Amino acid sequence: MKTLRAQTSPAPLARDAAGHDASYAFDARGAPADYVASSRSPFLATLSPGRSQWRAALAVVLISLALFLAAAPLAKTALPPIPAFLPIYEAALVVVDMITMTLLLGQYTILRSRALLVLACAYLFGALMAVAHALSFPGLFAPDGLLGGGQTTAWLYFLWHMGFPLFVMAYALLKGREAGRPTSRWQAMLELKIGVGLTLAGTALTVAAARWTPLVLPLMVDNADGRAKAAVATITWLVGMGTLGLLWRRRPHSVIDLWLMVVLCVWAADTALAAVFNHARYDVGWYAGRVYGLLASSFVLAVLLLENSMLYSRLVEANEAQRRRAAELLRLSTRLEAANRDLDAFAGGLAHDLQQPITTIGAFAQVIQRQSGHLVGAGEGSHLQRIITAAGMAHRMIRSLLEFARLGQHKIEAVPVDLNALLQEARSTVDADAAADAAPITWSVGSLPVVRGDPSLLLLAVVNLLSNAVKYSRGRERPHIQVEGESDAMGGHRLRIRDNGIGFDMAQVSRLFHPFERLHTDGAFEGTGMGLANVRRIMERHGGSVEGEAAPGQGAAFTLVFSPPAAEAAPR
Repeated sequence: MKTLRAQTSPAPLARDAAGHDASYAFDARGAPADYVASSRSPFLATLSPGRSQWRAALAVVLISLALFLAAAPLAKTALPPIPAFLPIYEAALVVVDMITMTLLLGQYTILRSRALLVLACAYLFGALMAVAHALSFPGLFAPDGLLGGGQTTAWLYFLWHMGFPLFVMAYALLKGREAGRPTSRWQAMLELKIGVGLTLAGTALTVAAARWTPLVLPLMVDNADGRAKAAVATITWLVGMGTLGLLWRRRPHSVIDLWLMVVLCVWAADTALAAVFNHARYDVGWYAGRVYGLLASSFVLAVLLLENSMLYSRLVEANEAQRRRAAELLRLSTRLEAANRDLDAFAGGLAHDLQQPITTIGAFAQVIQRQSGHLVGAGEGSHLQRIITAAGMAHRMIRSLLEFARLGQHKIEAVPVDLNALLQEARSTVDADAAADAAPITWSVGSLPVVRGDPSLLLLAVVNLLSNAVKYSRGRERPHIQVEGESDAMGGHRLRIRDNGIGFDMAQVSRLFHPFERLHTDGAFEGTGMGLANVRRIMERHGGSVEGEAAPGQGAAFTLVFSPPAAEAAPR
């Protein structure tokens, strides 16, 4: 036997906070599918930059270049040492990098992009290296620094400025190649922990290398630059420029890509001023290079913060739109309820008013039929019989319509109802019809649950289902009706009434529960077609439903579904 089942609708397209179609979609497990840069995406990792952003980035690069050209000739000019400058600068750098890392990790948890995870680890690496550089700086926390002398500080600076572009290079290579990224939350969290752990381990190894490399290749002579410093600085500068070129070639560009390219341009100026054109610590190049580094680290943070403010404003707009939609739905719901009440009242009034003329027609037709031998010729009696039969059918239909309308207005008195006792009462109502059949009906009744509902309405529903089972089993050699109940762990209950009657085609099942819809002719089976419509309305008033399943010639089964108490909908 086939069972009628609900079908799920296609998943909606992903939409951003403002309600626009986003440029990424979510797969069956809730993870974002592969994304591309788009002008309508709410995330910097997927938002393609507009002309204004390109112009702003170009302006920043040109201003940086102008300042670099102005400061380069003065880079070796010595300035008074300001010991507090370095801890202030690197403390600000750590704060900026950690906030940037946090915002990028937030986007990673949504988009599940490994490229974003690598970029977040780049900023974590930058923050950790800034701390290590400050701890190693001579005269800041100890005469020779806590992690070694001035040689360690110089090597930490170059490894730091070489390591960050390498992270960005990995980001550029991973961007757009997101096959096999984590699709569940626990996988994403595991990947995040692995990324952070590898970054911590890499930073520790970098610091260790910075402590031992000076034994082989010193970069400083006291506070002045050594011979090898220019070569190491040139390599560092080339790594940054190579990363810039790779990022430029990895298209399409997102907003993050654009500002990372600006960061690499400014870092190039930082490296040139602080390590190539200058001569020693505390000169113009040394100070200017660090100011450049702080500004460069702030660019991505600035656009991320602007993005957060933009998303917040979109969220406010979306909430306001949702509030307006909810108010409109409430207004429409109120109007619909009023219309339903008016319709029920109209149906009830119409049914009540039509009963009298139909009854009169039937009564006078019977009078004429009894006197037809004196008033009309032979053969007219059959016509009168048709009038009487039609009037009787119209009367039954109007009475069913009136009952259907009253069901919508009936106030639900929900009390515990023992379906075992209810079934016995319903059987006593239909036993007279069952006894009139040629073959006696055998009953199989299982243990039935106790439900909450209106006893009178539930009795009407069960009587309708039992009457149908008796009626459509008529003519079978061994008519059999089975009644069984079941309960689930959530507190829901089901009452199933099954017969071995003529059944029906499941392609027609949707018609069964509509008023006055019948699958058989009046000559084959009597009825108005309102019984199952009444059952459906009764169950809807109880927050439940009715299900039907059948096959032609193999009987039918109808199930009353009572929802768990916590999940019961408001009476409809």
